[in-house]
Amino acid sequence: MSSIITGGLAPTPTLTDLDERARDIFRRVVEAYLETGEPIGSRTLSRGGIQLSPASIRNTLQDLAQLGLLDSPHTSAGRLPTHAGLRLFVDGLLEVGDVGEAEKREIDARLSVRGRSFEDALNEASGILSGLAGGAGIVVSPVREAGVKHVEFVALGPDQALAVMVFDDGQVENRLMRLAPGLTPSALLEASSFLGTRLKGRTLTETRSEMRAELDRARRELNETAARLVEDGLAAWSGGEDADRSLIVRGRANLLGDAGAVADLEQVRRLFNDLEQKEQLIGLLDDVRDAQGVRIFIGAETRLFSLSGSAVIAAPYMSGRQKVLGAIGVIGPARLNYARVIPLVDYTARVLGRMLDG
Repeated sequence: MSSIITGGLAPTPTLTDLDERARDIFRRVVEAYLETGEPIGSRTLSRGGIQLSPASIRNTLQDLAQLGLLDSPHTSAGRLPTHAGLRLFVDGLLEVGDVGEAEKREIDARLSVRGRSFEDALNEASGILSGLAGGAGIVVSPVREAGVKHVEFVALGPDQALAVMVFDDGQVENRLMRLAPGLTPSALLEASSFLGTRLKGRTLTETRSEMRAELDRARRELNETAARLVEDGLAAWSGGEDADRSLIVRGRANLLGDAGAVADLEQVRRLFNDLEQKEQLIGLLDDVRDAQGVRIFIGAETRLFSLSGSAVIAAPYMSGRQKVLGAIGVIGPARLNYARVIPLVDYTARVLGRMLDG
């Protein structure tokens, strides 16, 4: 399986700060919490096979709380891991296995259907993760990497034009634009030639940082109306790139499954609001594109999920030539089953990449 890359800042405490007793009790608390979602008390731990008195266990729990690894919802309750505690557990104590053979066969079969469109494949991958891993499955479509083949402004009327961009992969993008008063056919041709010469064979991603310089040159080299058209055209294309990318979220209903208490429902409500932030979610998954394996974010490690306290487990999917295409993952409460979800995300990402490449 691919390596696991953590997200955000590492917590201050480390495993070396814990003696053998503290490490064992900490591990048991986190594992019990991930299974039940409930606070774990000293009496429960003492009945679970720890050869210590409840008083000794309480003292250790207090030490772990002072390190910021455990917390208590109220004074009479047991202990829960904090987000820093979950991070320490995931980084140092979590045992991650592999995907079961039955699940591998299901993932392979559902993603290998012949004749499936690109969009259908992304939808299916998101649905697979929401069904097998719980939580909500998310996937973002790739950034277009094809170079520009042709640029043209086509007049549709006295105050309207169609900005046409043809890419090397055969895809065509059109943007409807308002024209400045007095724009002549020669200005349309001049603007088309100016952009076509500078963008041909290059991707929009490559030229994004040079857009401002292109606009400065347009103002110097073209007449005023043609320069304005170049400026509007560049703004339309560069602004539309992320807007045209698909963000697919499947399985929101899974997030309600374990939300019993009012506080749980409030956390889910906040998470639902987070899932509506398309641009921020795409930005988060684009950060995953640079990773070489599964990446994990817990709670406030991302500004997007700081209020809902949710967790994200995501991985890049890439072509057979190891070219990153996009990212796929699972979003859910911080007590996701990390040992199960991590290998599922990793395997689904690899199968999706192979299928899209084929």
